[in-house]
Amino acid sequence: MKPQVLPASDADGALAASHQLAAISEKAKDYARNSRAENTRRAYESDWRQFSSWLRRQGFAVSPPDPQTVGLYLAACADGTGRMTPMSVATLERRLSGIAWHYRQLGEPLATQDRHVATVLAGIRRVHGRPPVQKEAIFADDLLAMLATLENDLRGLRDRAILAIGFAGGLRRSEIIGLDCGPNQSEDGTGWIEIFGRAKSSEGSKHDGAGGAGAPNEGGLLLTINGKTGWREVEIGRGSSALTCPVAMLETWMRLGRIANGPVFCRVSRKNAGVSSERLTDKHVARLVQKTALAAGIRGDLSEGERKLAFSGHSLRAGLASSAKIEEAHVQRHLGHASAEMTRRYQRKRDRFTVNLTKAAGL
Repeated sequence: MKPQVLPASDADGALAASHQLAAISEKAKDYARNSRAENTRRAYESDWRQFSSWLRRQGFAVSPPDPQTVGLYLAACADGTGRMTPMSVATLERRLSGIAWHYRQLGEPLATQDRHVATVLAGIRRVHGRPPVQKEAIFADDLLAMLATLENDLRGLRDRAILAIGFAGGLRRSEIIGLDCGPNQSEDGTGWIEIFGRAKSSEGSKHDGAGGAGAPNEGGLLLTINGKTGWREVEIGRGSSALTCPVAMLETWMRLGRIANGPVFCRVSRKNAGVSSERLTDKHVARLVQKTALAAGIRGDLSEGERKLAFSGHSLRAGLASSAKIEEAHVQRHLGHASAEMTRRYQRKRDRFTVNLTKAAGL
């Protein structure tokens, strides 16, 4: 029987359809990869590498997923057996999420509620569980002291704007670094900025309670951000002085750094000779907070090693949440939290016992 030969037009159509399907398949893979934030994907990939390496050392198969084997792995991680370093409960939970996510991508879901996994994890939580370790909050006075430690060069101007915008916006470090000058300007951006109004002169920048800087008609900075809980808008009003105004610091950096398109916060050459178009990584924010907090002498009662561990990019978010004297719902919306309980975790100096159920019950 002779093989069927398609007419040239049909063959071309089949080839085009095949190419189109391949392109759609690649696009679907891109969407699947983008279902998680970049930092989360990197962490999950690291989790999978370490898990699969452990499986090979123990002589276990990587596929299909075996809940009993996963339970053994969690126990080994918790106790630090073999080449393992003992891990916290939070790290183990994140690692299990990464393993389960990777198996789903392979089309082989892992039953994390299986008793071999769930029971082992419950036991680990009971034995090794500890209250979460919170980073120190950066308050307004701390922030001003940190800003004063930076030089008046391009790098210093950029880092001032990063700290001030991060604090006033209550932003995650990835949200700070992911900002672009406008929408659709880069493939790796996670939001963009819009500046409304103009900064006043130094004579008019003093707060007079009526028409001075900070009045509603002066505008400010509007951030449109795609964060963990989806899209949200963050408003940052102008400060009472150009020396403390986050918007003014950002405008100065963008003007002198000639930032008009693409990433807002870019790398600066070694000798402050110019600004590249390369976006900073979010690790820069964590290092910047730690460095300036140490230089400003914040929490001088701690050793240098303890102070390094005490501060991170989240210190800026915690500082705003703890400092803002407004209704909790506004803070929750500003930070992009899904629940009020999460917002309360960030409030280091929250007024306690304002609701006294003991007296309300009649005691």
